[in-house]
Amino acid sequence: MQQTWLVTGGAGFIGGNFVLDAVQRGVRVINLDALTYAGNLDTLASLRGHPGHVFVQGDIGDRRLVDTLLQTHQPQAVLHFAAESHVDRSIDGPAAFVQTNVVGTLVLLEAVRDYWKNLPPDAQAGFRFLHVSTDEVYGALGDTGAFTEDTPYAPNSPYAASKAASDHLVRAFHHTYGLPTLTTHCSNNYGPYQFPEKLIPLTIAKALAGEPLPVYGDGRQVRDWLHVHDHCEALRTVLAGGQVGQTYNIGGNAERYNIDVVQAVCALLDARRPRADGRQYAEQIRFVADRPGHDRRYAIDASKLRRELGWTPRHSFEQGLADTVDWYLGHQDWVARVLDGSYRLERLGAA
Repeated sequence: MQQTWLVTGGAGFIGGNFVLDAVQRGVRVINLDALTYAGNLDTLASLRGHPGHVFVQGDIGDRRLVDTLLQTHQPQAVLHFAAESHVDRSIDGPAAFVQTNVVGTLVLLEAVRDYWKNLPPDAQAGFRFLHVSTDEVYGALGDTGAFTEDTPYAPNSPYAASKAASDHLVRAFHHTYGLPTLTTHCSNNYGPYQFPEKLIPLTIAKALAGEPLPVYGDGRQVRDWLHVHDHCEALRTVLAGGQVGQTYNIGGNAERYNIDVVQAVCALLDARRPRADGRQYAEQIRFVADRPGHDRRYAIDASKLRRELGWTPRHSFEQGLADTVDWYLGHQDWVARVLDGSYRLERLGAA
């Protein structure tokens, strides 16, 4: 029997990649997205008219709409990607993050709980609610060690705090109501269709535009990079075999200094799209004041996912980054369309 999944935030970066892959695999996807600045239907252009993809523009906080979608389409799973997700934006305007990530998640959970409770016993047993979260809920690490699923929560930004709150709500709905939930925490994603406010696509866009390439502080912040296609595969793995009520960390096993990532992007652009003046893109790098409360290091221990479900990332960072640069160079029309005027590569979150 064909599976039907309700996906929230399926026009965003991670959700969009997940939807493209799921539909290709024969899943019928009901895609609920509010189409805020970071959601873009161009990402889903290849699915236009596809019988396996139903797009609905709307808010996860709209209880009546969510109820209607659940009753009409009877999904076997809900995958919750919808979120405000950019730390710098959360510094400028934390209220929107609480509204979407906390209140919106609560409304969604209540709707899904009531839908699930009224399913036949066999459908109840097979149903899953997968909540996609972030490693930022754990705070920052020192020079060694990695986040495990048992690391205490210590969010340091309004974004991380809002995601931590949503995680706790998901856990509470499992323990209080029995809702069969799964939660994942991922490290920094990169790959195609990422909105160009994030480090890698922002660096590409600014480099090609001949603008300064801003690097926060000394650039020695460490992030663990995960290709979005590896992330999507991990989510499918957790959905299929994860233990209800459990949390799974998803990491790319690719720790890099931010400055090294920017320099690697510059080197790839030097080889693929040399500057007209013959100079190197790295000459555009400028160190700027650090982000307020900037976490120094993140790293994910994904050994539980490997041990219990057999998942490991397929992409090396070097190959994944090269593929990503090639994708952006080949999709400059997509970049131009998503930069619709509300965001023009300016710095956010300077507080």
